[in-house]
Amino acid sequence: MSRSPALLGTAGGLVPDVARIAVLRANWLGDWVLTLPAMTALRAAYPDAEVTVLGAPWHPELLEGRPGPWDRVVVVPPWPGVRDAPGAARDSPEVRRFLAASREEGYDLALQLHGGGGNSNPFVAALGARVTVGARDTGAPALDRWLPYSSDQHEVLRCLELVGLVGAAPVSLQPRLVLTPADAAAADAVLPAGPEPLVALHPGAQDPRRRWPARSFAAVADALGAEGVQVVLVGSGPDDRAAADAIRAASSAPLLDLVGRLSLGALAGVLARCRLAVANDSGPRHLAEAVGTATVGVFLEHNLLNAGPLTRRRHRVAVSARTDCPVCGTDQSRSRCGHDRSLVAGVPVGTVLAAALDLLADGGPAVHSAASLDGVPSVAGPQQPGRRAAR
Repeated sequence: MSRSPALLGTAGGLVPDVARIAVLRANWLGDWVLTLPAMTALRAAYPDAEVTVLGAPWHPELLEGRPGPWDRVVVVPPWPGVRDAPGAARDSPEVRRFLAASREEGYDLALQLHGGGGNSNPFVAALGARVTVGARDTGAPALDRWLPYSSDQHEVLRCLELVGLVGAAPVSLQPRLVLTPADAAAADAVLPAGPEPLVALHPGAQDPRRRWPARSFAAVADALGAEGVQVVLVGSGPDDRAAADAIRAASSAPLLDLVGRLSLGALAGVLARCRLAVANDSGPRHLAEAVGTATVGVFLEHNLLNAGPLTRRRHRVAVSARTDCPVCGTDQSRSRCGHDRSLVAGVPVGTVLAAALDLLADGGPAVHSAASLDGVPSVAGPQQPGRRAAR
């Protein structure tokens, strides 16, 4: 795997004698996927260091045992603004135990790729690492090496700039997640073996304002079904379940409903088997992109700037520029009124369908069965996920 410093370059030198690295990114699935190019760059820069992901409770399910630019996953304790949960506090007994154990680890580098640093920088500083790195929003404390946080920067590029502060040059701009045989087997257990193309629909999103209406997804499902496509509904949680039920009620297409039935690994395997994923700006859309599946995403304009796909050959977007609440007119780019009505409902079905049909016409099997864009096999055996430093 060759590095390409011309992509972004680096702003800092390599830190000498690095054996252990901690990386904080304890938020949602889509947020994690956007860090993958930075994680790959970090591994390339420090190939013999042990890399520990400091993550959320869902991280071990997806990452443990999966080949990638990490060696360990450690779930961080509830800490306000880092991992919000009942009882979250900066000085709880759980936090004190965690920080004491982290200092015993003797991290050489600790990076926060989590956010603007108001809450995450104090957390990273308390790990006791030799060198700390992270973005710094207005009023946030500084770490040893830092860049100003700006909300108008794409997350992939922000994370790459941050790891560049410790000499990690970009390897790729494309997030890639390696599939395992277990992922593929789980997908095979729930998907039909027929020759018809599969298209995944994910109607959910963490923010209700980013959810395209169920009736619009149903219209896309009907049109794709008429083209001989098997439509697969994916998602988890009660909101996705409600949206999937509404799609089924409004659609006349034969739908395969897998909502709530898939582990994260199985979801990755299902998405890799699909020719295309049509989704809101959501974790499953990012995951589909990372496993090599073409996507059509419904985005708010500002979120497209932060988190949209960087290429268009296999990824298309349908964008809403609306910022005013449909109920009270409050400008949602400046404050949140609490109505949480969709701001993407006006995206035309025809726009999404045209993009989907165009990508389907491109043909070809799902990319999971071939070599990935970075030259790493997309389906990996049970080898060790990374090289560990001597403890």
